[in-house]
Amino acid sequence: MQTLVHLVSGDETEQETALKIARNLLDDESGDIDDVAIVAQAGGIGSVTTDGAYEDRVESLLADGVAFRACSNTLAAMDLEESDLIEGVETVPEGAVEATRLQTEGYAYLRP
Repeated sequence: MQTLVHLVSGDETEQETALKIARNLLDDESGDIDDVAIVAQAGGIGSVTTDGAYEDRVESLLADGVAFRACSNTLAAMDLEESDLIEGVETVPEGAVEATRLQTEGYAYLRP
């Protein structure tokens, strides 16, 4: 199974929940989870920036194979650069398009 966590809110509780969901998916002992991806856009982009509160957790998830993708449109709108992202976070042109693309590839969609 493949799971997409769509992180669009700047709300810290939702950001924390998204990261917990990703960790829980990785820790699932059934062995059924193959891939986990988090797409961050809009207010959710703060969770994947170097000045955000979750840098250590994002780095840990990256090290364990979670794919993080940040919306380039959001970066531009918030006057951020790719260098503001935690190392290992990839950029995609549009977060919503990336979320849709992953769903067409069979990823289940979760939004905290």
